[in-house]
Amino acid sequence: MPTSGNLKHSINTRQLTMIGIGGVIGAGLFVGSGKAISAAGPSIVIVYLLTGLVIILVMRMLAELATASPETGSFSSYASRELGTWAGLSVGWVYAYHWCVTVAFEAIAGAAVADQLLPSVPTWLYSLIFMSALTGVNLTAVTSFARFEFWFAMIKVVAIVAFIGIGIAAICGLLPHYQAPGTANLLGHGGLFPNGSTPLLVASLTVFFSYFGTELVTIAAGEAQDPVSAVRASMRSVAGRILIFYVGSILVVVTLLPWNATEVTQSPYTAVLNLLGIPGAQTIMNLVVLTAVLSCLNSGLYSSSRMLFSLSRRGEGPRVLGRTARSGVPVAGVLAASSAGFLAVVANYFLPTGAVFTFLLSSSGAVAVVVYLCICATQIVGRRRKTAAQITALPVKMWGAPYLSYAVGVVLLAIVGGMAMSSGTRTPLALTLLVTATAVTAGLIHQRRAGAAQLATTE
Repeated sequence: MPTSGNLKHSINTRQLTMIGIGGVIGAGLFVGSGKAISAAGPSIVIVYLLTGLVIILVMRMLAELATASPETGSFSSYASRELGTWAGLSVGWVYAYHWCVTVAFEAIAGAAVADQLLPSVPTWLYSLIFMSALTGVNLTAVTSFARFEFWFAMIKVVAIVAFIGIGIAAICGLLPHYQAPGTANLLGHGGLFPNGSTPLLVASLTVFFSYFGTELVTIAAGEAQDPVSAVRASMRSVAGRILIFYVGSILVVVTLLPWNATEVTQSPYTAVLNLLGIPGAQTIMNLVVLTAVLSCLNSGLYSSSRMLFSLSRRGEGPRVLGRTARSGVPVAGVLAASSAGFLAVVANYFLPTGAVFTFLLSSSGAVAVVVYLCICATQIVGRRRKTAAQITALPVKMWGAPYLSYAVGVVLLAIVGGMAMSSGTRTPLALTLLVTATAVTAGLIHQRRAGAAQLATTE
């Protein structure tokens, strides 16, 4: 039975580091990158590089906050402390909401991929199997989550490194029966910017959201054996991971394939492997994508349940969500996080497509911007309140603070403006802002009531 105990510090440094590495590699890299390539052409490499730079700076700000005070609530806890209860409550609930919706989406997406591998099983049954298995993993102990995520991340890292290695060999002309294309695909199909500069904005929005998930390591730090060292090491290497996994692999794709090839839009990584004559390319990539989807589902259950736990413990959520079993697992939080996934299983059985699910997915589509803006504001305000001695003692410091922090905030606001101008992202932005406004209103009401109760107690 759930008790009022605490979380267990059971995640070792090796597991937390791999969780941080795997958090960068999502299913969006393997699947969503095709649309970005077809929109921007070879210049998509520049988009991935510049967008990755913004993410690196945001993660540096979060690393400064997390290493100074590692907590399960991560940026939500820090926002409550630096900006006020309303900020921590609103961003925490929006983040938990996002991952609950993502869990439901990944359960259905994983079933679709599994159906390509073994079509004899109904997709709703695949979804049920995935949800039941990973919910059980998260209910058992945090070490179970960490072990599964470690191996999920290992498979993704090995796959992407092997892809880059094979691609470099092909580019250098080291593979038999394949002639190196040189710069023909980079410059020979309309140049580096075949569609002009306007599509770069739309592509940058797609790329921006594919990086979401790098913050997971700071949430898991609340249950780590040595959180400061692990978070510091993971966040310091985030730049290298983005350059290798994203920029490196996308550069391989656009060098080996024409950007306007039909196969690129469908599955760019599979198209490259087929081009190079790798046997079973489709099956290999389906297995890798399925691993990425299950990793995202596993991480979503964990991060959402821990955020709900942190909100409850801070008095910003129902008390039951803050209770843990003897194993240190917030059982109610895990069940709450998984509920959306199981509802998606039911919907997948009766309604293969539904307007409600589409609305939920769209309403969480721009959460990354909300979270990153909150991190930026929290770091700026937190720095202002610190003395020179406290800043010197920080294990990790934001580069060029506060000026570079302000610059990141301006870029994030520009991304919001870009989403508002783009027809493809205008609706998700509006729905996300509606959900965020609702959460902020609830946060302000909660903060006012808490202040009134404290005043009454003092009197």
